[in-house]
Amino acid sequence: MDNVLLARMLFGSSLIFHIIFATLGVGLTLMILIAEILRVVRKDDDYGILAKRWTKAVAILLGVAIPSGTIVAVMLALLWPGFIEVVGQVIALPFTLEIFAFFIEALFLSIYVYAASRLSSTMRIISVFFVALGATASAVLITNVQSWMNTPTGFNVVNGEITDVRPWEAVLNPAFGYTAVHVASSAYMATAFVVASVAAYQLLKPNLKASEKTYHRKGLMVALVFGAITSIWTATNGHASAVGLHNNVPVKLAAAEGLFETQSNAPLAIFGTPDPEANRVVGGIELPGMLSYLATGSLDGVVVGLNEFPRDEWPPLFVHTLFNIMVGIGTLLIGLSFGALAYRFIFKKREYPNWLLIPIIGSGPLAMLGIETGWIFACIGRQPWTIYGIQRTAEAATKSANLGTFFVIFLTLYVFLLVITALVMRFYFRRNPLINEFNSQSPSV
Repeated sequence: MDNVLLARMLFGSSLIFHIIFATLGVGLTLMILIAEILRVVRKDDDYGILAKRWTKAVAILLGVAIPSGTIVAVMLALLWPGFIEVVGQVIALPFTLEIFAFFIEALFLSIYVYAASRLSSTMRIISVFFVALGATASAVLITNVQSWMNTPTGFNVVNGEITDVRPWEAVLNPAFGYTAVHVASSAYMATAFVVASVAAYQLLKPNLKASEKTYHRKGLMVALVFGAITSIWTATNGHASAVGLHNNVPVKLAAAEGLFETQSNAPLAIFGTPDPEANRVVGGIELPGMLSYLATGSLDGVVVGLNEFPRDEWPPLFVHTLFNIMVGIGTLLIGLSFGALAYRFIFKKREYPNWLLIPIIGSGPLAMLGIETGWIFACIGRQPWTIYGIQRTAEAATKSANLGTFFVIFLTLYVFLLVITALVMRFYFRRNPLINEFNSQSPSV
């Protein structure tokens, strides 16, 4: 198998694995902050218990997120030496700042976990605020490099050499704003639906005590409201991302929509398969003018097609399917969250029926699939470039052999770690059942 493809598979599988834990780490810390605020505002200890148990989950997740993130960093250096050579000269600043973001997260998480019982409610909220801030900042700073790879700025290339490096210009590249917001909002959204999924699953269990039902209903309501808000936010920023692609990486937008010919009143293609021979999406549903409207704000706006670019610079056309899956999942989650909230507030029902709880249970895995699909689309949609317009993936990759063996080894390791993490979660929460929290009613984390 081609060495470049093996390097992509090895690094991609590592990133896919790490993103699960990184996403939940970012989203859960903000939900813990929300629970702590609700505990004070509503004077309800159930929210304090939510915060406490979510914190235990974060601690377990961090036990895998930290080493898996280290593996990704090492692989980045070993598998992509050509890329690292450029990064070290131009865009190393976000990696340095991310260390401080992680330091803030770890420091205040330690304070929150080990000193919560000795802190006032205000200090607890301040502590977890900095945990959430550090987690989000860490994700945003790492994402900054991804955005720079799409819109590389802050340097010049003269005779193949990097010159006139401007670090802050590289950090504040054109794609940074909408990429950072989209990553943060989608992490919050995915986590909200994972939490909703767990709460709905618990509510389906028979023989729950009244206090347990009340607790899980509160957790479900927090998750659904947070999920509804962040899903709309993510969709809105997704539109901003489409505008950014139109302005900065038009070939990626064209591949995502299977648009071959440059045209005004460009249609939005839903489903189907891009066919370069037919110069259109076959078997899809076309909404006339909608792509032009999304990209330019006008139905008559001109959107650049794939045929404007050399064929060897086209991304793989299956990114159209990835894009559809990502958008489709986001749309379903918006409908589900608002539908569930409408049922609760319009019909004044305290308890959700099983027919509504079951799809909510499915929303968590679906949200994580949307996150993974979005990241795969973001990376594959930039191909054949590692740094768009500057460095091709083949130029960045290692020439080392035996990558296939390492791919099998690490893939096995990741499957093993996923199973172990699930078992540890199950073991911990079974050994520390919810009823024990009600009996102690301690505010300590």
